[in-house]
Amino acid sequence: MQRQRIGREVERPVGLDLGALFRGKYISLTSFKRDGAGVATPVWFVVEDGQLLVLTDTQSFKAKRIRRNPRVMVAPCSAGGRLRSDPVSARAEILPPSELHRVDQLMTRKYRMDRIVVLPIYRAVRRLRGFRDGTGNVILVITPTSQRKEPL
Repeated sequence: MQRQRIGREVERPVGLDLGALFRGKYISLTSFKRDGAGVATPVWFVVEDGQLLVLTDTQSFKAKRIRRNPRVMVAPCSAGGRLRSDPVSARAEILPPSELHRVDQLMTRKYRMDRIVVLPIYRAVRRLRGFRDGTGNVILVITPTSQRKEPL
């Protein structure tokens, strides 16, 4: 498999069609704990320039795990997290806050009705569970590193 270099010194496979591989509304993002155990979370995403973009809370555990270990696995999934294909190895990084508005617009375009119906319910449940609003969001950029399917 050929690899190409992009501006941020990240390698990615040439010829991987993410739009075809990751259809639908959810991907299962598996990040890894210190002990090596994987934790899968279904998340909303958008595809842009051969990368998957995910918006998440700054203080989420997945963001904390990715700050420590950028290795992740991604696979298309249902809202409940049921995988629809085999996972693909990937590398995640956190974008600077200056990109937040642009990615939020992309997410709004893709998830217009879901953001109107689902997001308020999600926020209400978080408040009931004691989480504070307003901690901020970060953007995870996920770059698949191989087409080879690996088990979770």
